[in-house]
Amino acid sequence: MNGAGERDVAVLTPWYPAPHHKFQGAFVQAMVEATAPGCGAVTVYHTDGWPLRGGPEAGAAAEEAHRRLLPDALEYVPAPGAARLLRVPVLMRGRTFGAQAREHAEGLRLALDGEPIPARVVHAHVGLRGGWTALENARPDARVFVTEHASYLDQVLEQPDSHALYERVLDRCTRFFAVTEALREQLVAAFPAYSGKIDVIPNPISFGVTRARPVTELRRWLYVGSLIERKGVGPLLEAFAKCRAEDPALTLTMVGKGALGDRLAQRAAELEVQDAVSFLPPVPLDECTRLMREHDLLVHPARWETFGVSVVEAVAAGMPVLVTRCGGPERTLAGVEGAAGEMVEVGEGAEPIIDGYRRLRDRFPHDLDLAEAGRVLEARFGYGAVAEAHHRHWFPDTGAKGGGES
Repeated sequence: MNGAGERDVAVLTPWYPAPHHKFQGAFVQAMVEATAPGCGAVTVYHTDGWPLRGGPEAGAAAEEAHRRLLPDALEYVPAPGAARLLRVPVLMRGRTFGAQAREHAEGLRLALDGEPIPARVVHAHVGLRGGWTALENARPDARVFVTEHASYLDQVLEQPDSHALYERVLDRCTRFFAVTEALREQLVAAFPAYSGKIDVIPNPISFGVTRARPVTELRRWLYVGSLIERKGVGPLLEAFAKCRAEDPALTLTMVGKGALGDRLAQRAAELEVQDAVSFLPPVPLDECTRLMREHDLLVHPARWETFGVSVVEAVAAGMPVLVTRCGGPERTLAGVEGAAGEMVEVGEGAEPIIDGYRRLRDRFPHDLDLAEAGRVLEARFGYGAVAEAHHRHWFPDTGAKGGGES
């Protein structure tokens, strides 16, 4: 414990890119890459939840095997941002977010053999599985910060035990961050007594690599995200089919996975656009950036979003966006909506997307200014800006050194 440097940082997260979830938690990896410059040693603890199946007898056997084999499974490995990474498998029975948070905390305690996290600064992602885990395993003199990203926060706070545990996290942590003002407002409404403790620090976005040639036409559509109802992927496919009827050169690439994957592929065949639609599994962050530089338009039709990381990433990659006003994007793009692309209202069907695409197509390229949108967004969400904001809180006595592109 005494060997920890003043600027050593531990990052606690239930989400981090892994071989079986290549895109999950990419924003955590980006945060580490952004903030690591100016820090000492950075260690990422990824508590990876493994749901327990079967009855009590099978569960007891699994827990015994887990305890016996865990020491052999733990290994620190190099990670982006000159960090080191420890993946900690956590067996989960809990049905509520609060119960799962306690299991994550106990899982990390088991992995650390009861010893506290040595770093003096601990930054946790999401309020319960990250925040509670950090607070229960941090050293007594550690400064513990928590960042909330979750778009499902309302579901967490609807559960009485989870709501109560969340309040304890807010009470015990040093400072609490939300990635958007919309999330902060949600937290303040639920916990008004802690309004002065909750700040907004956004997700960091890399603006370090631009495309070789500017977009000249809006024909190669791209979607990046989960294939679930909330993301609006059904209306997106319907809209694409109708727009392609007007322009057979259009293509659509959908990157992600989810419950609607098979249904979307079947629907593409029914609409006779299967040859123009590609489905790709989740990809690492660098591969996602490459895809953005190779496509013409990001379409992001979510019904609700706390931030919309892929929207800002697309502008950083020099690509226009067609996005719904779904909570986060209208705030992240505030002031540059028209320069970056087109925003549409959340609707039940495909028509808002179709109408928005037609408007954007008519405005492109003369009425857009992607370079200016990129400059404005980099000042808000670039690695250096986000790192400086975190460092001011993490190292109040030694000063913030800021960060940069890795």
